[in-house]
Amino acid sequence: MRTFGYPEFLFILEAAKWTIALSLIAFVGGALGGLLVALGRTSDSRTARAVSTAFVQVFQGTPLLLQLFLVFFGAPVLGIDVNPWVAAGVALIFNTSAFLGEIWRGCIQAIPHGQTEASHALGLHYFARMRDVVLPQAFKIALPPTVGYMVQVVKGTSLAAIIGFTEVTRAGQIINNATFQPLIVFSLVAAIYFALCWPLSLLAARMERRQARALAR
Repeated sequence: MRTFGYPEFLFILEAAKWTIALSLIAFVGGALGGLLVALGRTSDSRTARAVSTAFVQVFQGTPLLLQLFLVFFGAPVLGIDVNPWVAAGVALIFNTSAFLGEIWRGCIQAIPHGQTEASHALGLHYFARMRDVVLPQAFKIALPPTVGYMVQVVKGTSLAAIIGFTEVTRAGQIINNATFQPLIVFSLVAAIYFALCWPLSLLAARMERRQARALAR
């Protein structure tokens, strides 16, 4: 057994870069997937609505931990070899896509119906209507909840420790097993997550206040 010191502190701190990297992968991939889900949920096509609704129900209705297990342990059964990086990335992207898709669907549907009717009157088809009329307005509404949801993405990466991905939580587990000083180790882990999430929470709250002031004018 060794004592917790600067090398152990540095090991946990350096693992934060993998937490950040995984969060960015999940958010960027989830944003692309979430846009497809939101467009599918508000599509004129019954098939697109059914498929996107089923996707949302599956990934919102099952725990992220189970999704990680299914990707990491299920892929080899299908003959696909995946490492923890890929498994964590895929599971988090799918999960984030489902939640962002629902957030953005609500923002799209919050646009006054008159805007859509005007688009129809101009003869715009679905994608032109979304690109030129609806999405630019929905984007402004979606910013605060999207930034707020990034906090959940960052915290969700901690579950990747279960499949062996070495981010902050996994690094803390490794150091705790070597030092047997859980109070110090996991207090540091919590402090790192707080340092990553708190600025995002403040930014989301600030955006919400600015949006509320703009709507009140």
